[in-house]
Amino acid sequence: MNNNYSPLVSVLMTSYNREEFIAEAIESVLSSTYKNFELIIVDDCSTDNTVQIAKQFEEKDERVTVYVNEINLGQFPNRNKASEYARGEYIFYVDSDDKILSNGINLLVETMLQHPQSSFGMQCKKFENVVEFGPVEAIRTHFFEFPLLLHGPGATIMKRDFFNKIGKYPTEFGVPGDMYFNLKATCYSPITLIPFDFLFYRVHPGQEKNNPFDYLYNNYKYLNAAFANLPLGLEKEELIWLDKKNKRRFSVNIIKFFFSTRDVKKTSYALKEAKFSFKDFITGISYFKEKPAGPKKR
Repeated sequence: MNNNYSPLVSVLMTSYNREEFIAEAIESVLSSTYKNFELIIVDDCSTDNTVQIAKQFEEKDERVTVYVNEINLGQFPNRNKASEYARGEYIFYVDSDDKILSNGINLLVETMLQHPQSSFGMQCKKFENVVEFGPVEAIRTHFFEFPLLLHGPGATIMKRDFFNKIGKYPTEFGVPGDMYFNLKATCYSPITLIPFDFLFYRVHPGQEKNNPFDYLYNNYKYLNAAFANLPLGLEKEELIWLDKKNKRRFSVNIIKFFFSTRDVKKTSYALKEAKFSFKDFITGISYFKEKPAGPKKR
């Protein structure tokens, strides 16, 4: 690490057994048209050649620093760990199986600098131009118009101080922990919605998203926690409707899971992890009320 170098952007790359893809991911960052960045790679105890490949780039380019965890932390604890090494004003994740487009960082930085009040930016192709939403407008749009906050870390850029201030990524919601984070971040900052492509997202069998059982109960958990704990700025009747909708969705999904697998053990585990009671089930399965009208005009 060059301690005399002060990057504006810290590109964070976490890795675990990505020898097949990591060289391409690193090369995409280093060939960016934007140059004022550092690339921090944090490996989570890979058992293949991932670390050796990463260290070859570290030896050649002073902007690259490689760290190796002493124990395996898992996805979001490792993302949080990577942020602790960052020095840039902005942090941006490029996963070790993806690629940043050559002008991607440049476009992201230019966009965020043009919206200094916003600490959180996310890709959204619903609009033709860059749009900035305030917290309540963004939350209301997400839940009642179209889901604009369902993107992972690679589709976001944020100010490092803001990321630290709101507590980083949660670790109790499994794979969809970033969905809870997106809701939380949007509660505390205007969000800049970015319509252009800046990342090549690789789809392959080894991704953590290919775990429907984890999503089954953790989707319910993170939404349940969000409705109870986050300052979403919604009306009381809207929160009640969303909570019951969440219960209904989980009730339907757990029934489908059981009848498709006949796996009593995993079904019981999902119910226990979700802390889903028989009362919750009855509430969800019997709730058909129409969407609330929203806040009354004053």
